[in-house]
Amino acid sequence: MMAPPSRLLPILRRCRSLSSLASPASKAVVYDEHGAPEQVLRVADVAPVQLGERDVCVRMLAAPINPSDTNRIEGVYPVRPPLPGAVGGYEGVGQVHALGPAVTAPLSPGDWVIPSPPSFGTWQTYIVKHQSVWHKVRSDVPMEYAATITVNPLTALRMLQDFVQLNPGDAIVQNGATSIVGQCVIQLAKVHGIHTINVIRDRPGSEEAKDKLKQLGADEVFTESQLDMKNVKSLLGALPEPALGFNCVGGNSASLLLKFLRQGGTMVTYGGMSKRPVTAPTSYFIFKKWMNSDKAEDCRTMIDYLLGLVHEGKLKYEMESIPFGEFSLALEKTLGKHGSQPKQVVRF
Repeated sequence: MMAPPSRLLPILRRCRSLSSLASPASKAVVYDEHGAPEQVLRVADVAPVQLGERDVCVRMLAAPINPSDTNRIEGVYPVRPPLPGAVGGYEGVGQVHALGPAVTAPLSPGDWVIPSPPSFGTWQTYIVKHQSVWHKVRSDVPMEYAATITVNPLTALRMLQDFVQLNPGDAIVQNGATSIVGQCVIQLAKVHGIHTINVIRDRPGSEEAKDKLKQLGADEVFTESQLDMKNVKSLLGALPEPALGFNCVGGNSASLLLKFLRQGGTMVTYGGMSKRPVTAPTSYFIFKKWMNSDKAEDCRTMIDYLLGLVHEGKLKYEMESIPFGEFSLALEKTLGKHGSQPKQVVRF
């Protein structure tokens, strides 16, 4: 027997409202071709997006501008979104705005979430993606840390855990120590009782940089010119020879790390800022290991651990928060057009 029309009306209204559930209109930083970021990026209006049954609409709160982001825009990074109409950004934090009718993930409006694994397109005010993309994170830390926890701090933690079994009292050596990954390596190693030997570039302010790194917990910090000697291991003093090295520079700086490593030690290359190879192009080594879907749960557990350290004051790094309306200025600072600047985090 067919239900009376009066009973069908509420059901029909509900179905109609679910089928029309959509995100608010959004603004996004997009590009249609590869090139210099300051030339190819533009802010565009994005029409509302329909939510699928298991989609989640997230209002973005903050997202950083990472060097890897600008490399993607330039077309020199191995993993890139399709063109045209690519939206910039790869990590960030947002707040759940709306849920599709069949979402089963433990999410509620107002929850803080991050894309994990990282996902293209975080430089926009609203994002609609499947529930599996989003990982709920604590909201009692500064949003800048939640926005930046995945690319740099997680890289540091995974490098310390994935290649060599390190025990308290062991040592590692790294270049690029003033980078955020380098700073995180120092602090995470300290938490686990691991010594760090750190190499930085020769430049004005290097003594101040050494002091800052030692305040974070670095055991030794050397400039590259200080290592222009035959027996660099004599500089270790009572520290053990490093079992593990982290190279993000390449070229001569990578060779200096090799001089420190103990017999049978391991060097991990995760970047190539000098754009000079070690013995093979650095891009060959960097990608495909961590952020794929089968590692997602491991990464999410580590992200929660890292944000716990942030909450406890044991993990910190310098950032500058800037409103979305000043995105161009944040981009200029990231590209080095205003001298040395902290990581730029855009607030939406």
